[in-house]
Amino acid sequence: MTLAMGERDVAEPLVFERSQPGRRASTIPALDIDERPVADLLPGIDLADALPDLPEIGERDLVTHYTRLSQRNHGIDLGFYPLGSCSMKYNPKVAERVAALPGFSTLHPATPAAHAQGTLELLHEVEHWVCELTGMHAATLQPSAGAQGELVGLMVMRAFHEANGDARKRILIPDSAHGTNPASVTLGGYETVTVPSGPDGMVDVNELAGLIDTDVAGFMLTNPNTLGLFETNIEAIAAALHEVGALLYYDGANFNAILGRVRPGDMGFDVVHLNVHKTFATPHGGGGPGGGPVGVSERLAEFLPGPRVVQADDGSFDWEQPARSIGRVHGWHGNVGIMVRAYAYLAAHGGEGLRRVSELAVLNANYLASLVTDVYPLAYPGQPMHEFVTRSPAGLAAGIRNMDLAKRIIDLGFHPPTVSFPLVVPNCFMVEPTETEAPETLDAFAAAMLQAADDGRERPDIVQLAPITTPVGRLDDARAARNLRARWTPEPAPA
Repeated sequence: MTLAMGERDVAEPLVFERSQPGRRASTIPALDIDERPVADLLPGIDLADALPDLPEIGERDLVTHYTRLSQRNHGIDLGFYPLGSCSMKYNPKVAERVAALPGFSTLHPATPAAHAQGTLELLHEVEHWVCELTGMHAATLQPSAGAQGELVGLMVMRAFHEANGDARKRILIPDSAHGTNPASVTLGGYETVTVPSGPDGMVDVNELAGLIDTDVAGFMLTNPNTLGLFETNIEAIAAALHEVGALLYYDGANFNAILGRVRPGDMGFDVVHLNVHKTFATPHGGGGPGGGPVGVSERLAEFLPGPRVVQADDGSFDWEQPARSIGRVHGWHGNVGIMVRAYAYLAAHGGEGLRRVSELAVLNANYLASLVTDVYPLAYPGQPMHEFVTRSPAGLAAGIRNMDLAKRIIDLGFHPPTVSFPLVVPNCFMVEPTETEAPETLDAFAAAMLQAADDGRERPDIVQLAPITTPVGRLDDARAARNLRARWTPEPAPA
């Protein structure tokens, strides 16, 4: 089913609905060995009584189906993607070419270390660079996303406290924290305690002082924080936690704002995770693959997941399990292909180039903010860094909210920014342009934001209908979550 320009609400059938018995999208060559029953090849294994219910579809129909679906989605290679906090930035194609080299792309994860020396050296170098940039002593590359990195960091913290005979129960997080923080805390077996923000949008150090005691295992914080503001009291915060034996955890979601300029370890952080899709421009999204390296200070290194790559005196590389490791957190060694891309990005930029990345990320955010904040006022005073949070414009017509403006921005040619997050700022926008966008793009996006605000005042009927230029019109944003259908079931055939 094709979709002509201007057509809307044309349903794309599911691949199961296109299935026809006997059709195939691949041709498997005939066996050149004697055929044997599967039961003989898998002795002692209970086999299914029937084949799985998989779609049967020809190659042509399969390719057109997924190509059409991809063209209905926005992607970083199609346009500006200004989501704050969870932003995506352009992935350099040279990194894709490096990761596609056969020595990396066809390497089996079970290859003995002696036959994978090049890849092990690359992983060892990435770990070293992660430590150098963050100020940590050692790191693991196993976590397959930033959220898993959070959990790993918390597990390392728990192992450290328990090894000291000092099991603790609570983790502090700011009220502006990313949603994964409290989820990771709960998965890690801890109780979440929220630290409120002060009137300046930063951690209220007086409130924090009243929450710190010897039952606190640690404090999870990103700096700059989720409002895009640098926590200037970070050294005092670190000292207060360390005084009671607690640890300070750095959520690396915003590390791209300070990359090459200041290191979390120098601020007093004990554990750091990085989101390599934001920091080192690797792919992410659609469920993965991703990468969430975790770095730790020297006293926590023995608890890291293993095995880790180590270099012997003769220069060769091998795998080694840390002395008191929490064990594996990935089936093999992490998403190695993502780390190859990160290596290419790091090597291409070098130290000065990485510093320039953070400078441009901050410059772009402040430039864009200067264009729109007369209409979309900043949520808190102060100069933002790599991202900024605004309140909704004044004077909007009755019933018009930030989500309506976001839908209107789609009609004006752009993916909208994050809306209604962080939760401490109601009806807000959160914008992060990253360092990869040209001034012309930022000018055009600012014009779209300002036009959406004007329309919200003067043409609310259009705004409430938006988007009207997309293949599918306005969706019920909450319906999928409220009426989850995680498995497809065919409609009964008509009688």
